[in-house]
Amino acid sequence: MSDQRFDKEFYDLNDWQLAAFCAAISERMFPNFALFANLMEFGDADKMRQILNGVWDNLGNTGAKMNFEVQLDKVEANMPDLEEFDMYGASPALDAVVALFSTLNTVIAADASEVITVGNMSRECVATFIELSADDQMSDDELVRYINTHELMQQEDDFQADILEIIQDDLSRSEALKELRELAHNDGYSNIGISDSES
Repeated sequence: MSDQRFDKEFYDLNDWQLAAFCAAISERMFPNFALFANLMEFGDADKMRQILNGVWDNLGNTGAKMNFEVQLDKVEANMPDLEEFDMYGASPALDAVVALFSTLNTVIAADASEVITVGNMSRECVATFIELSADDQMSDDELVRYINTHELMQQEDDFQADILEIIQDDLSRSEALKELRELAHNDGYSNIGISDSES
């Protein structure tokens, strides 16, 4: 699949579909934060997990009520400061929390452009991770090709295409959400292939 994004598709989605796309991206990125939080004893991974579960429950109309405006501050408080943590893991952890923050915003008031940004942020997170393993002798063109043809980037592009397919399919909303959640859980592995077995 090429890395050309069909962003106009997002403007045809309704509010729950936009929020579901964001929730799926957040779900797949979540182990990046959970592992960092556990290793660095930073933040509250359990609370972030609870909030993300609350988004899924809200989307599934399970009757569970969560005040998402109130949760925004809690999510923001879990964003690692990259100046404070100078190791690589802080960056994907921050991306995961920013994605969750945007997911809450999308549940509160859906905005296709914010959803597109979340998708792009996940791709950037993968691209940065791939770049770490690249030969530093590569030309810019070679690096771009290396990133775009890398297995992790192809998995990311396929994942985002699959999300769109599921939410645009003729499935019932509850079936679509069940499929999405399973797909996004990805056996506990994140978009950059790391796992936090407790998440």
